Amino acid sequence: MVKTLKIEGQEYDVSTLSEAGRANLAQFQHVTAQLQEAQNLHAVLTKARHAYIADLKNEIVKGKSGIDLSALFDD
Repeated sequence: MVKTLKIEGQEYDVSTLSEAGRANLAQFQHVTAQLQEAQNLHAVLTKARHAYIADLKNEIVKGKSGIDLSALFDD
């Protein structure tokens, strides 16, 4: 468990917290971890979305011109 907690630039000693304060701190840490996980998931899904858009663009170009752009740039 953390020894100090920094809130809005001010550091607080966690050892002075009551039992209810420690429970709030645990919930705060849990929510913070969940938020970070959600942000990571958002980044992954955004990257996947961009990949799908690129694939769709290639498919549209291939359908209109008959040229497979992905084949031109693959090694």
